[in-house]
Amino acid sequence: MQQIIAMGGGGFSMEPDNLALDQYVIAQTGKTSPAVCFLGQASGESLDYAVRFYRAFTELGCRPSHLSLFQPHTADIANFLMRQDVIYVGGGNTKSMLALWREWGIDRTLREAAANGTVLAGISAGAICWFEAGTTDSIPGKLTALPCLGYLKGSCSPHYDGEAERRPTLHRLVAGGEIMAGYAFDDGAAGHFIDGELRHVVSSRPQAQGYRVEQVDSTAVETPLQTRYLLEK
Repeated sequence: MQQIIAMGGGGFSMEPDNLALDQYVIAQTGKTSPAVCFLGQASGESLDYAVRFYRAFTELGCRPSHLSLFQPHTADIANFLMRQDVIYVGGGNTKSMLALWREWGIDRTLREAAANGTVLAGISAGAICWFEAGTTDSIPGKLTALPCLGYLKGSCSPHYDGEAERRPTLHRLVAGGEIMAGYAFDDGAAGHFIDGELRHVVSSRPQAQGYRVEQVDSTAVETPLQTRYLLEK
């Protein structure tokens, strides 16, 4: 069973006092102390980002680790990644991250890991990377469409309610046929894809949602998706 959890925003890096989305991710492993590896290439392997990851996932009872591609701790990267229960991808520059992954063969290894039962998850860059394309600010100046890994069909747009240009840009790109139909996730919302199909949308914030955005008669049509608030009592 292939599981991918795409977070529009939130998680330990945006909500350090609300780890509901991260708890949801690790719960999908079915293990009490899963091995969780952080990939921080999109942020230039920021040390602060990695420290926050270790703090959060230690608190959640996991066995955290990270993989650097600038100072790798092993020559057998594929074997290291294949032994993880969760691979968690941070935010940042998606274009640069994907270039590094392709050079090191990480793009192929992650697909194999997912097929072997490892849960793939991530926020922002770590959300859109799994799709055929995503909207990104990797190139300074404006949001653009970026070809991605294609593990999941369609497109993805993160920070849908958190950044003013995200919604109108996605609508313009979809309406004009510059990006294919797909999904958008607010900060605090995540789509859980199982074997390539969206099965659940969950959120760590009461109003956060997921959306389906499609082209109809050269117009972008946005449909809210049923979203479960994880902290609802």
